[in-house]
Amino acid sequence: MLSITRVISRRIHGKGDVAVPKLSGFSIVSPKNVEVEYADGSKFSFSSEFLRVHSPAADGKVRSIGGEKVISGRRYVGIISAEPVGNYGVRLVFDDLHRTGIYPWDYFYELGSNKFGLMRSYIKILQKHHLSREPPPRRK
Repeated sequence: MLSITRVISRRIHGKGDVAVPKLSGFSIVSPKNVEVEYADGSKFSFSSEFLRVHSPAADGKVRSIGGEKVISGRRYVGIISAEPVGNYGVRLVFDDLHRTGIYPWDYFYELGSNKFGLMRSYIKILQKHHLSREPPPRRK
């Protein structure tokens, strides 16, 4: 997952070869889904778990295991709000109180273009480290 994230990061910061079309729509469909549309007709639907796991921000709740960014237990995370950041992106606020990730429109395009591979890599990393998408049980 880390290597894919680096490729996405390079492309977003102008070092890749992908021309990202202009954003034509962004909507939070429910607390658990976001849809993003582009002028070329591309439309991507993202679960809040997927977006939370692939947050472009550093996060104190992230475990680094062997240099891999590992976020577990976010299957049921929801989105509380989306705050515009200039003309280039949006800050998503999640119900686990993560709010430091600013998602540029280009990043959504790259995530959507690589969604299935990224999710597969995420699940493999969780399995490798004996972690789960399920949140830990609540303490009594």
